[in-house]
Amino acid sequence: MRSDRTGTSPRTLHLPAGTAARGPYAVRVDPEDAGWEHAALRILDLPPGGTHDFGSGDAEWAVLPLSGACTVRVDGEVFELLGRDSVFDGVTDFAYVPRDAHAQISSGAGGRFALAGAKCERRLPARYGPAPEVPVETRGTGNRTRRVRNFASADAFACDRLIAVEVVTPGGNWSSYPPHKHDEHHPGTESVLEEIYHYEIQGPGGYAYQRISPSRPGGADLLAEVRGGDTVLVPDGWHGPSIAQPGHDLYYLNVMAGPGPEREWRIRFHPDHTEGYR
Repeated sequence: MRSDRTGTSPRTLHLPAGTAARGPYAVRVDPEDAGWEHAALRILDLPPGGTHDFGSGDAEWAVLPLSGACTVRVDGEVFELLGRDSVFDGVTDFAYVPRDAHAQISSGAGGRFALAGAKCERRLPARYGPAPEVPVETRGTGNRTRRVRNFASADAFACDRLIAVEVVTPGGNWSSYPPHKHDEHHPGTESVLEEIYHYEIQGPGGYAYQRISPSRPGGADLLAEVRGGDTVLVPDGWHGPSIAQPGHDLYYLNVMAGPGPEREWRIRFHPDHTEGYR
C-alpha cells in the first residue's frame, strides 16, 4: 500500500523512486519543485570513471557519499572523499560547496552521492568534513532506539542555512518519535524548517512506513509505505513515526532549511505522545 493524503494541499509529498528523476539526477527536488523556499536534494549516480559538473547557484551544498568514493573540486580546492560501501556501513566524510561556485564530482569506481542543499545568503568557504569529526548519538530507548549522524547539524558544522543529518533505525524499531513539528516560529522553542526525507532500506524487499499528520487545517497529511530510493517532503505538520520493517534496517537522510534569523533545530513534540519517549 502506498497512499498520499494531503488534505487541501496540492503538493505531492511522497515521491517514489524514479518519479523525481531529472537530467543526471536520480532524485532532484529544488525548492520550486517542493513549493517552498530553501531546502533541496539531489541524488547522483555516477558510473565508473564518471564526472559531473554543477553550479551551486544561490544555494550551499553538502556532497555526501551514499555508496562509493569521489573527488570534489571547488574553488581551487580538491577534496578526496573516501566514502563508504553503503549507508549502513557507518559515517562518511563529505565536502561543503558554497553558493556561487562551480564544482565537479568525479569517481573512479562509481557510486551514489547525495547533494543536500539550501538556498542561502552568505558565501562561506569550501571545506572538507572528516568522518571522525561527525558526532554520532543514540536517541530513544528500547524499540525506539536509532542512531543519528549529525554531519551537518546546526551545532556540528558551520553552514548558512543548511541542516542535514543521517538516521539509521534498526529493523522493527520506530524513529522520528514522538511525532514532532517545526512549522511555526517560537523563539527558543520552535523554528520554521522545511524538511526532506530520503530513504534506503537494508536487504531486498524491505520497506518502512512514514506518517505526517496535520498541525493545522488543510495541512500536510500522509501515510506512505516507503522503499529504498523514495523521498518524502515535509512542508509542515507533525512528522513521525518512521517505522522500520522487522529484519530490515531503515536509513534516511534529513535535509532541512528555513527562513529564521538563526540556523537552529527547534522542535515541538506532539502533546499526545510525549510520556517518557524521545
